Amino acid sequence: MTMTAAPHKSVEKSLQIGPLALSVPVVLAPMAGITNTAFRRLCREFGAGLYVSEMITSRALVERTEGSMRLIKHHESETTRSIQLYGVDPKTVSEAVTMLVAEDRADHIDLNFGCPVPKVTRKGGGAALPWKLDLFQEIVEGAVKAAGALPLTIKMRKGIDSSHLTYLEAGRIAEGAGVASIALHARTASEFYSGHADWSAIATLKETISGVPILGNGDIWSGADAIRMMDETGCDGVVVGRGCLGRPWLFGELASAFAGESEIPQPSLGIVAETLRRHTELLMDFFDGDEDHACRDIRKHIGWYFKGYPVGGDVRSSLATVESLQQMDDLLGRLDWSLPYPGADAEGPRGRAGTPKRTSLPNGWLDSRELADTQRAEVAEAEIHNSGG
Repeated sequence: MTMTAAPHKSVEKSLQIGPLALSVPVVLAPMAGITNTAFRRLCREFGAGLYVSEMITSRALVERTEGSMRLIKHHESETTRSIQLYGVDPKTVSEAVTMLVAEDRADHIDLNFGCPVPKVTRKGGGAALPWKLDLFQEIVEGAVKAAGALPLTIKMRKGIDSSHLTYLEAGRIAEGAGVASIALHARTASEFYSGHADWSAIATLKETISGVPILGNGDIWSGADAIRMMDETGCDGVVVGRGCLGRPWLFGELASAFAGESEIPQPSLGIVAETLRRHTELLMDFFDGDEDHACRDIRKHIGWYFKGYPVGGDVRSSLATVESLQQMDDLLGRLDWSLPYPGADAEGPRGRAGTPKRTSLPNGWLDSRELADTQRAEVAEAEIHNSGG
């Protein structure tokens, strides 16, 4: 089935991030447990853009833990190797960046300052960190210096909550430090993923920062959404997160939208089934041929892939506990592959949005914009492996 896209104004169809030239201004957002090599490869098969790794903790990388070393691996088809780091200690973050550069393990490095998860923010990490301007500046300046000629970028949120916004000051600091681009998820930490992203904040950041590209993140569910965000905010590109869950073909839709194409192909149930099977095969490759591990990992994607499609509950529940490729093939064979794209029922928000809540913070965190000596040890505990944001 094809859908006719609404006409749109002309927007820039390419994006330059330092020396990296992207044919379409689209970046895959890092998502913990999702954007491993398998999913990145799948998305690349459908479209174009910059595909960023899962968030990797800088401390774990410096210590060369087995998990972190697996996550920084890229398939030979990934011609631009993009890695996102999370850290709270300037020295450790710089060491992690230095390692990636010295060992030629990346072509682009992104720093995460957007994680809203309580066990991170209550230690001063993630979206809470830019409130401490001195710590934020130390981390970004050190990382940019360690990256050298490699483009280093940042991804952040608007702030902690509506009364404690940080994105404009952080943007100025990042620009001054020499980052190659700045991505803004237009929600605060307290909003988590709920409600609607405040695209006006992206426009304000774009008006404030003129020296580097500004990328917008939040509520990109379709190619039309991406065009509309760029039209309304003036941003230089878009970052796509939850919108591609179970929809890796969204990157093809985005490429078509930026090319000005009015007819956008949408997948039949057969295409969805084939893509799910392909995703599982790529996961097997990622897990070194471990079929059991691949099947356990694909289970969380089942609901996203079949959102809106007329797939019976028995098949859905069986796929959500699938144990082998043969069992998956048997279950997929029970579907009517000729069924067309169901339209609006398959579109829109996906993934857990959460509800607005007070952000967990260290005691006295909001008392000052500078990090107290007594808080440094507490902040160091925030450097754990967790969600992106």
